[in-house]
Amino acid sequence: LPEVCRGNAYRIIDGAGNVLKEVGPPLSPEQKAEAAAQARRKQEQDDLAREQRRKDQALLDTYSSVKDIDAAQQQAEADLQHSITAANAQIDVIREQRKKFENEAEFYKKKTVPAEVTKGLREADYGIKLLEETREVKRRDFQTVKTKYDNDRRRYLEIISQMNKSR
Repeated sequence: LPEVCRGNAYRIIDGAGNVLKEVGPPLSPEQKAEAAAQARRKQEQDDLAREQRRKDQALLDTYSSVKDIDAAQQQAEADLQHSITAANAQIDVIREQRKKFENEAEFYKKKTVPAEVTKGLREADYGIKLLEETREVKRRDFQTVKTKYDNDRRRYLEIISQMNKSR
């Protein structure tokens, strides 16, 4: 560029005098920083929109109707309920075993309790504690599953509604 054009806006003109391109003046450091920040924000928005489209497509690929979402939710909840029931049954079995150890320990009230009885009581308590924690985790998972499928159902209906409007 000629020296008089440096730092100023200019136009590029072809041989016939038509304007091919207009070039603005160079940006100040503040303007460059703002343009870079704006470009980052736009890129983040594009990334979020692309991720949402991917999730929406995965949702549409997974479920063909709201009935499919309901069926999947019922299956997941049934699996969790089965796990909770199994944990309760195991807790009952361990409590019965613990009761036997307690009865045996009662026999040794005035004497020292044998190591295997003490160990049995300790293991029973530990087993019950673990199963109760597992049961509580499954109960929390129950609420998580409900929330997940409610969100999937809501988003599925939104997507279907948008698709019907665009037709």
